[in-house]
Amino acid sequence: MTDSNQVAISGQHFINGAWTNESTDFSSTNPVTNEALSFRFANASKTIVASAAAAAKQAFVQYRSLAPTRRAEFLEAIADEIQADIVAITETAHLETGLPMARLQGETGRTCGQLRLFAGNLRNPIDSRYVDLANPARQPLPKPETRLTTLPLGPVAVFGASNFPLAFSTAGGDTASALAAGCTIVVKGHPAHAATSELVSRAIERAAVKCDMPNGVFNLVQGCAPEVSTQLVTTPAIKAVGFTGSLKVGRILSDLCAARAEPIPFYGELGSINPQFILANILDEQAESLATTQVQSMLMGHGQFCTSPGVIVAVKGDALNRYKATLAQDIASQSAASMLSAGIAANYQAQIETLLADPKVELIAQGESSPANHFTRPMALKVTATEFIASNAIQQEVFGPCAVLVECDDSAQMQSIAEQLEGQLTATVHGLVPELTENTTLIEAIAFNVGRLIFNQMPTGVEVCHSMNHGGPYPASTDSRTTSVGSAAMERFERPICYQNMPQALLPTRVQEGEAGVKTF
Repeated sequence: MTDSNQVAISGQHFINGAWTNESTDFSSTNPVTNEALSFRFANASKTIVASAAAAAKQAFVQYRSLAPTRRAEFLEAIADEIQADIVAITETAHLETGLPMARLQGETGRTCGQLRLFAGNLRNPIDSRYVDLANPARQPLPKPETRLTTLPLGPVAVFGASNFPLAFSTAGGDTASALAAGCTIVVKGHPAHAATSELVSRAIERAAVKCDMPNGVFNLVQGCAPEVSTQLVTTPAIKAVGFTGSLKVGRILSDLCAARAEPIPFYGELGSINPQFILANILDEQAESLATTQVQSMLMGHGQFCTSPGVIVAVKGDALNRYKATLAQDIASQSAASMLSAGIAANYQAQIETLLADPKVELIAQGESSPANHFTRPMALKVTATEFIASNAIQQEVFGPCAVLVECDDSAQMQSIAEQLEGQLTATVHGLVPELTENTTLIEAIAFNVGRLIFNQMPTGVEVCHSMNHGGPYPASTDSRTTSVGSAAMERFERPICYQNMPQALLPTRVQEGEAGVKTF
């Protein structure tokens, strides 16, 4: 689909079941050509943001009381409607992001898959609900009957992510898990793919009508001004926030949530360098193949995955020299490419320039250049372990196709790096089985600084399943006890409640006698 035959986009906000008109103020851009698209969008005013939050608050009263099977039907209908409109959605996303069609089609499947995962969880709950039966004869005091279950938090603000226009955006994991929990939604569409957000919102609108959901169960506000975001997270009706984005913006919004008269949870996934620890024996046996898979992984999405492997840690020697030679060869053969937006490309280039200006950092190799100044080149850099440990700047995430090789003098330096790592989404330990069993101290140190510890696999990609954890200690995420992917993501948008001596006729279905999944003591 070219710019001349784009789908019809209104550029409006979706509030309380209706599309709301405002003057159009900004455009999305084709990042490959670096030219504005013909789509025009309204920048939400204070009135629009307040109206969206109020609509979500009003709808919450009805939506939270719906049976889990009704919410499951809604989630499945959203998946069906997105799939029915997959051509327009993916072609529009391709225009706005430059991501390959195959990647976007796969991401659409993932989006629909996680909606159906949460629908399945609602039909067959896997959470723990507890009932302690009364014991009137207990001495010295009778024991009351108590039943523990959960309630949804309330309206949730969800921020679309730049690097996943579908799976982590309008109908992505935060929206799916919050709707499954019984919360209503206000999505802040990402301005880099605002047209994609509108098309997905229209699919959600159709699903809501089909399932007779209350108006206001889902709302979309568009905007490129920071004030739209800050007003949304400080609006009293909003009770939680789901965010995937940069550490800088995430920290601003997190601090605003904490400073409210009623502080609310801010679930931010803020980035990671996803270090790769390569042990000696596997490096000796597989140096060349490990280097090749490193490049393949870090170039997925042109380095714009939150799980892109940005740091490699290994001990000096002939095996590491072989690894570096293959790494340099593979990187040098890679082409420059566009990033998700000109702003992201400019930030990447600025970070690379800063690193290359540091005398402690050496260039291993860089990809082919391009006459287009908004295209970026893959990079491989190296530092010594001593320099890496001493420099917080070198340890920071570079969002894009760059990796830093950290050369250790010995395994003790590798251990020191593991112990002083900031929080990460993932880390990988590459090793043969015998040497893995000999490095349990290293593995334990890494585990306490990551949300997902991987063995002998690259980290790019996050499986949507019951056992997944996509989070980690700060600054990888703002709450290391939670995940933004997988069945447990619902728990972020629920809170526990204990019913004591509640009359049987009033008990919620989830904790009634004989209900599946209830643990009775």
